[in-house]
Amino acid sequence: MTADDRIAELERKLQYLTDRQEIYDCITSTSRGNDRFDTDQIVCSYHPDGIHELGMKEISGADYGAHANHAHAGICEANLHNVTMHRCDIDGDVAHAESYVIGLFLDKGCETSRLLAGRYIDRLEKRDGKWGIVLRRASVEVPLAGSAQLPNLSFMPGTGYLKGSRDRDDPSYKRPLTTDGGERW
Repeated sequence: MTADDRIAELERKLQYLTDRQEIYDCITSTSRGNDRFDTDQIVCSYHPDGIHELGMKEISGADYGAHANHAHAGICEANLHNVTMHRCDIDGDVAHAESYVIGLFLDKGCETSRLLAGRYIDRLEKRDGKWGIVLRRASVEVPLAGSAQLPNLSFMPGTGYLKGSRDRDDPSYKRPLTTDGGERW
């Protein structure tokens, strides 16, 4: 293998790793946007013609952020979407990704909570140098419900932990991060 061949191979691998990371960042950006009610962060993950399939209906990527925020606000006090296992098959400027997701929802009143485990099955395209979702099909495969007493009982472990907020006042937006402020359980 010549030096030029080695450099070309390294460039190909670097492009693959860069694309894969940008795709993963796009996918996790929707989850963070959902949890922080950051509509812009959700919408920027979709191309303008992107579709989010939610149950039996299709929602445009441009409308999904407002829809998700409205739905989450109506049913729960807090929500956390965790993207876990992630597989991505890239073919040029088209990628197909399967990302396992665990959604945790603290129900209104903070007495009960739900866990929904499923997958984001995405087709993404790279347009003008930017990866975006063209089609997302979300599955729910394991639903669980239970008590949410831990943060609410003063004698239980967990009391006093920082409580996130569903807006840009959340500590994750603070730069530089300090120990000042923030509501606590």
